[in-house]
Amino acid sequence: MDHFVVSARKYRPVTFDSVVGQSHITTTLKNAIRTNHLAQAFLFCGPRGVGKTTCARILAKTINCQNLGDDVEACGECESCASFQNNASFNVHELDAASNNSVEDIRNLIDQVRYPPQTGKYKIYIIDEVHMLSQAAFNAFLKTLEEPPGYAIFILATTEKHKILPTILSRCQIFDFNRIQPKDIAYHLADIAKKEGIETEKEALELIGQKADGGLRDALSMFDLNVTFSTDNHLTYAAVLENLHILDYDYYFKITDALTAASVARSLVLFDEILRKGFDGHLFVVGLLEHFRNLLVCKDAATVSLLQVSESAEKKYVDQSRNADMSFLLSALSVASQCDINYKAAKNQRLHVELCLMKLANLPNILQLNSLTAVDETAKKKVEPQPEPVINEPKVPVQENAVKEPASQFAPNIAPQIAPVTARPASKLRSTTQLVPPTPDQKNGNATEQVTVKNEPAPEIQKAAILDLTLENLQQVWHEFAENRRKTKDSTTEGIALNRAIELVDFTIQIALDNDPQMDAIQGMRYELLGFLKSRFNAPRLEINPRVAPHEVQRLPYTPAEKFNYLAEKNPYLLQLKQALGLDVDF
Repeated sequence: MDHFVVSARKYRPVTFDSVVGQSHITTTLKNAIRTNHLAQAFLFCGPRGVGKTTCARILAKTINCQNLGDDVEACGECESCASFQNNASFNVHELDAASNNSVEDIRNLIDQVRYPPQTGKYKIYIIDEVHMLSQAAFNAFLKTLEEPPGYAIFILATTEKHKILPTILSRCQIFDFNRIQPKDIAYHLADIAKKEGIETEKEALELIGQKADGGLRDALSMFDLNVTFSTDNHLTYAAVLENLHILDYDYYFKITDALTAASVARSLVLFDEILRKGFDGHLFVVGLLEHFRNLLVCKDAATVSLLQVSESAEKKYVDQSRNADMSFLLSALSVASQCDINYKAAKNQRLHVELCLMKLANLPNILQLNSLTAVDETAKKKVEPQPEPVINEPKVPVQENAVKEPASQFAPNIAPQIAPVTARPASKLRSTTQLVPPTPDQKNGNATEQVTVKNEPAPEIQKAAILDLTLENLQQVWHEFAENRRKTKDSTTEGIALNRAIELVDFTIQIALDNDPQMDAIQGMRYELLGFLKSRFNAPRLEINPRVAPHEVQRLPYTPAEKFNYLAEKNPYLLQLKQALGLDVDF
């Protein structure tokens, strides 16, 4: 039996052109080699499995290649390349900083740097997981990293750039590796499958690329796992779903169809089926959020490219997005997001998700009701009220068989009952039949029928007259409110606060108060006070601006001394009288 080599090692790139998804890195390195602009220290940083160590090894092999051509790729045949491939090169040294992170390890490395290469131009030191070095090791490495010999090049690789000291970063040329796109991973896997003689479905490879989350090494590991799972060397989409335990996105399409159709029962049944297959409820909620996001992205043709799914799945997303309203998707994202946030804290997590699905299924009904309400409101605004002519005095038609009396007898009885009617919208008029009180002769039994008034507008409920907004009128109405408040509440603090002087600036009532309790009293009755004032003045923008300013409050005299001083200001002769008679204020 031949020794099995995993695909991540067997198909590891050996040239810059074979590196997947990092063209911005490989192009820069090739240009640096071509123009002889190599830095003394490189820092390769990025997520796991994106090619940091691979690019470091390719760079180390290429700069020492003895037959380097115009394409800036190592020949793989010279003595330097052969020794590198056999791990026998004395010019390339790899150090795992995860297990060699002490000061002594860095000192040994510095001692090796002193010796020039025996063959080739450069000695390359590759330090992997460099963020694991201790503080003391970093400090010991600083001087050598900044001013190494001309033949020494350091290549540092890390997945956690933020843990490296700024003094180290400033001495390195930094290269940030990107996550590899799922489509690039799928193409690379298809090429490997072709070399291995494995039949694959395109959707299966794209699913592996999505699951790898931008890491090619993880994708190759999953590829090997699924190839082993399939006994006939045929990789299918269904087999990948089952082996990697991935929830099929078809479930999300079915759930969304049920939700947009307001079917609570169908959505709950689908969720139960998902749970019976062993999937976690939280995983389902996260996937549902991503599904709604993808549908939202598909609402505009300019953003469809943001989807990272297969072509067949992209078509399904575009088709379903046409049937889902923008308002539904935004509301669904909000509801599902709250479910995701509170999932861990829920005691009954299944019920928590089911309640979320019930809310989502009820969204179409709520949105439809809101749209109908909005249409009704718009229609009401478009209908303008029809003005009625001003009626100065009511005309009282008398029935034919009614007892006829002189007008002087009707006037004193009708006038007090019917108030003058001014112009009002048509909506306030209604056809009524009003009984007119009988005249004195009718009360004595001379009349057999009552006089009626037909088709006249109903009298308005007696209201207080609308006043002009002046300071004098405002003080009068303010005092009226204070009296009503005193009869109902009888609060001393409110009474004192309402008794303070007020000023009117445009539509703002300014009032200065003694203390915070008075401020609280005004704020407590603010809306009731404003409602009362607006009912008496045609001023919808009227506002109250109370402030605590004891020095501005004009206090009334309270103590005998204050009362005497107040009177003395009015009549200075009181002071002369007090001094002449030797009087004193009674305290």
